[in-house]
Amino acid sequence: MEAPIEQTPARPSFVRVLHYAVAALLIIGVAGYWYLKPGGVSPINDPRAAKALALVQTHQAHQAPTLLQALNSLAKKVEEHGKGVRVGEWRVEHIQDDYYKVQVWVREEGFRQWFERDFAWQVDLDKGRVMPLSDYAAQLMPRGEPGPQPPEP
Repeated sequence: MEAPIEQTPARPSFVRVLHYAVAALLIIGVAGYWYLKPGGVSPINDPRAAKALALVQTHQAHQAPTLLQALNSLAKKVEEHGKGVRVGEWRVEHIQDDYYKVQVWVREEGFRQWFERDFAWQVDLDKGRVMPLSDYAAQLMPRGEPGPQPPEP
């Protein structure tokens, strides 16, 4: 006659614990990204934001027909010198009423590290004006353009 076999309670295996840990990290990562994602208005969902973006990208530049072409030309020159360059996503942020902020970052490879240039403009949709907010953006603008003006309260 055989003796009855005692069953011990099943312990979670290492693989199961690892799966739960990975799932928990994934959920925490997604929640963290959602909470910390950069603000802004999607030009796809807001026609006024799309208009602000279009006004900046098609605005006349100092040494190019448009600001978009001037930025692309800048990136091309950096690449021709054998340096890495990356033009980031264009972001549009609603400030108030008819005022929008349009911004793009350009990352360039330096001697030992990368550095970023912030190109930012303020757009007044009512008047159709584009004003530089950063020094880098002002360098691309035609000479004699008015500087940035704060929105009226």
